[in-house]
Amino acid sequence: MSDKKQTSGWKKFVQSMTKAHELDKEEEILTDHDYDGIKELDNVLPPWWKYGFYITIAIGIFYYVQVFTNPEKYSQEKEYKAAVEKGKQEVEAYKAANPELFQLDVTLLTDEESLAAGQKNFATYCVACHMADGGGGIGPNLTDDKWILGGGMENILKTLNEGGRAGKGMISWKNTFNNDELQQLASYVISLNGTTPANPKAAEGDIIWSKQ
Repeated sequence: MSDKKQTSGWKKFVQSMTKAHELDKEEEILTDHDYDGIKELDNVLPPWWKYGFYITIAIGIFYYVQVFTNPEKYSQEKEYKAAVEKGKQEVEAYKAANPELFQLDVTLLTDEESLAAGQKNFATYCVACHMADGGGGIGPNLTDDKWILGGGMENILKTLNEGGRAGKGMISWKNTFNNDELQQLASYVISLNGTTPANPKAAEGDIIWSKQ
C-alpha cells in the first residue's frame, strides 16, 4: 500500500508540473488544424517551465536594481579588476614556488654552438630592427658602448624577456624563446659589441658598457 501511495503521489506531482494529458484523452485538446494528416494538440505551457521563466525574470530584475542602486557592491569593473589582481597574485605565487622555471641563467656563452644558435634566431627575428650586423635601424646600434636599457647579460636578458620601453621598444620574447634560447641570443648580441657594422646608427642611450 505504501509503495502504491508513493507512486501515486509522484505521478500526481509530475502531472501538476507538466499538465500533460493522458494519451487516451488527447482528443479533448485536439484542435481543428490539420496539416497533411498531422493534427495539433492545444497543450498548455508546463508549469515547471513557467515557474522557471518567472524566477529568471525576478532574478534579472533584482540584479538590474542592485547594479544601478548599489554599484559599490555590484560593479563589473571592480569585479574585473579584482579578478585581474587575484590572477597576478597567483602568478607571482607560482613563480615564487617554482623559481627554477623563471630564473634566467646570466652566464655568458662563448662556445661556437651557442653563438651559432643565437645568430640563427637573431637573423630570423632581430635583423628587421637591428640589421644583420647589429648596426641598428629602427632599433638601436648593438655594437657601440652606449645602451638605452643597459648592456651585459643580465640587462640584455631582462630586455629580451620583458621587452623594451613601453610604447616604443621591442616586444617581450619570453613567449617565443625558452630560457636557453634567450641566453644564446643575449650572448650573441654581446658578441657584436665592439664590431664594425657597415652603416652604424648613431649611438643612443646614457648607459656606458663594453665587454672589452
